[in-house]
Amino acid sequence: MPDRVRVLFICTHNSARSQMAEGLLRHLHGDRYDAASAGTEPGALHPLAVRAMAEAGIDISAARAKGIDTLGDERFDLAVTVCDEAAEACPMYPGAARHAHWSLPDPSRATGSEDERLEVFRTVRDEIRRRVEETFGG
Repeated sequence: MPDRVRVLFICTHNSARSQMAEGLLRHLHGDRYDAASAGTEPGALHPLAVRAMAEAGIDISAARAKGIDTLGDERFDLAVTVCDEAAEACPMYPGAARHAHWSLPDPSRATGSEDERLEVFRTVRDEIRRRVEETFGG
């Protein structure tokens, strides 16, 4: 059996988009892909990202935000930046054979009631799922 493809999702804070992308790829295609995520300026996992993913049947509650600098010399087949700030700060992860960029809005910047903000996280989650399915198989 061939080795699984290693994919790294990069975002600024590693608190929502990159964590959701990692969780979705693991959930949908964990038999073929090893998914990881990291941030250029890691923060903390966003509770609304956890809730939005739980609604989709995916538990990311044990995930922790981590920085790119913690990866050392790890090698990846593909690095995907999922926010424009990360693409600017880290346009080419040196340990990746290929690079891609998904420009996704930052759901943590949503305003309004908790329900309104959660709806933004759901929308971003669904867009990430669409891109994961399109890129890695449906």
